[in-house]
Amino acid sequence: MDASKKFIPFHPSDSLTDRTRGSLLVEIQPFVVITKNEIILMDTGLGFTDPHDNLQLHNNLIKEGINPLDVTQVLMSHLHKDHSGGISKKDVFSGQRRLSFPNAKYVINRNEWETALHSTTSSYIPEYIQPLINSDQLMLIEGEGRIGENVRFAMTGGHSPCHQVFWIEEENEIVFFGGDVAPQLVQMKTKFVAKYDYDGKLAASLRNHWAEEGKQHSWIFLFYHDINNPVCKF
Repeated sequence: MDASKKFIPFHPSDSLTDRTRGSLLVEIQPFVVITKNEIILMDTGLGFTDPHDNLQLHNNLIKEGINPLDVTQVLMSHLHKDHSGGISKKDVFSGQRRLSFPNAKYVINRNEWETALHSTTSSYIPEYIQPLINSDQLMLIEGEGRIGENVRFAMTGGHSPCHQVFWIEEENEIVFFGGDVAPQLVQMKTKFVAKYDYDGKLAASLRNHWAEEGKQHSWIFLFYHDINNPVCKF
């Protein structure tokens, strides 16, 4: 990501010294959890495509034997552009955006949805979520609660005012996805207060709380911005 907050693909053979001043390497990885009855995608990445105009996210799913048409739920922690870019894709012929997962429910916090839809800041791109307007695939939620038998959610704030996190529970296993409040393993182990968070002190406090609770109950943590430690237990 350069100083203008534009995301530019980075190949392992690239060097940050060749990028414009102020560039940062940002690691981005959506996750899929498969339960008995659902194929659940958590956040959708940047929406980058390959030279054949196929979504990189679709390619990665197919490599793992997952048909994008079979995804049943898309759980969104928040709608910043590095998390929501793959919600939809622009058709190369018509120029219209279409949902990337046509058979899935998109689960979004109601206030986060309204914020993103009317945002004029560079953090949100309303175009990404336009195909969900008046769609029966949009599921707006608030506060905390459950979705079906396996998914529990809670609005936490911290990174963005209406950021939310998810627990997926099945057969005595608990998978935790903390989005950008819990984006990296190292942040879970230190009292790290990030300047880029809406409420850095709240986010740091939540991380400490989750680290303790996760250790006690053997949670499986998924870290969206940590390719060295993407999945781990404490």
